Amino acid sequence: MTTGEQVVVAPEVAIEEISAVRPDRTLGDQMAPLVANKLALIGGVLTIFFFGVAIVGAVILKNQSYNDLYLDQNLHGALKHPGASNYVLGSDGLGRSMAWRLVAGTAVSLWAGMAVTILSMSVGLALGSIAGYKGGWVDRIISMLIDLTWGFPVILVAVIFVGMLEPGLTAVILAISVVNWAGYARIVRAQVLSLKERAFVEAARALGVPTWKIIIRHLVPNMLGTMLVMASYYIAITVIAEAGLSFIGLGAQPPTPSLGQMVAEGRKFLNKDPWIVLLPGFTIALVVLALNTLGDGLRDIFDPRLRRW
Repeated sequence: MTTGEQVVVAPEVAIEEISAVRPDRTLGDQMAPLVANKLALIGGVLTIFFFGVAIVGAVILKNQSYNDLYLDQNLHGALKHPGASNYVLGSDGLGRSMAWRLVAGTAVSLWAGMAVTILSMSVGLALGSIAGYKGGWVDRIISMLIDLTWGFPVILVAVIFVGMLEPGLTAVILAISVVNWAGYARIVRAQVLSLKERAFVEAARALGVPTWKIIIRHLVPNMLGTMLVMASYYIAITVIAEAGLSFIGLGAQPPTPSLGQMVAEGRKFLNKDPWIVLLPGFTIALVVLALNTLGDGLRDIFDPRLRRW
């Protein structure tokens, strides 16, 4: 090469060279932090267990031939203690099986959490990515919308949706989603602001790749870890919010069971038969604990600053 000559490296080659600097981590390498973190591992196992319960609950909720499992009333068998004949976890004030009502209530809470998380993540991911990548007046408008939405309490939005629709899970899911997307969009925006200055994004931009392809092909995959961690936390937050709204009568309506509704119905028996309140309350606590510890484990896997190897 003579003096004054320049070597032009194609963007594709540059990307390959950058990728070759750090070999891909195997699945075993990525799962090592989760296995090492015993609390997170327990959280993952419990999360799988509760989603298994939710699948069973969804089946009995959708199939009317199974309705008798959690709806049948037997006043002669009311307020049976856990372990009594035909009642593994006892019965409520109307003689309904607490075990099957917990299964159905867990399904209602977790599937509501999944629905809210999918809606919140979809809107938050789209708007947060556009705000972070475009910048300028687009970023200012979306950021103002995020701040405005973030200022509304969930219970107020739920009351508005209940007034427009009717009390039930649909109003609760929409109300929580309308508020929760803002927090996710704020995190996504911050991630995109950092990622868009990276070499692989600049190379794609130099090749004339459209903005939407850069976001989908390059930015979203690099935010996968954050998305999974946030998903676990959002489901946990929704379980708590749905239980609270059902407790005050805005959520799932009878005869559909809900963990929050079960707590509300059992208050009048609290002094004499506390298990009617403690069982659904303990279930809510375990579900949230499992999801939070799983989120901590996923954060350890995907956050390079927390890796020790």
